[in-house]
Amino acid sequence: MTATVHLATARIADISAVMRVMDAAFDPAYGEAWSTAQLLTLFALPSARVCLAWDGDEPCGFSAARMAGPESELLLLGVDPAARGRGVGAALMADWQAWAKSEGAEDYFLEMRADNDAVHLYRSTGFSECGRRSAYYRGADGVVRDAITMRRSSNITEK
Repeated sequence: MTATVHLATARIADISAVMRVMDAAFDPAYGEAWSTAQLLTLFALPSARVCLAWDGDEPCGFSAARMAGPESELLLLGVDPAARGRGVGAALMADWQAWAKSEGAEDYFLEMRADNDAVHLYRSTGFSECGRRSAYYRGADGVVRDAITMRRSSNITEK
């Protein structure tokens, strides 16, 4: 990651910055991007957090996660294509898990489309497949894809 990229908890005032990254990061063919209204619901939940990655004054990535008892779920992670390959995704993953651990998380979960290239990032940060939902996602491209649920326990050695 370049020295100019920094992470900060997003506020409601940052919603347009988050949506800029959302629009750039998520291919509309898959229908995974959230609307502004959906994202705003997270800001009302005390058990949720949105984190923004900034490259100078420009937003370049974000994560959205929530706590549910001793578990934390990564709801969304997006990195602007222009910022990919620079460690932004890994930094957001580490930030999410540090926040969740401070909130009492013992296990971390995420769900993704089976053909999502982000699987390499998730595996490299200690996640492994723990479930699969057959034909769960139907993209705007008409293709039906499985959903993969991944888990990482806080009991494994930190990377």
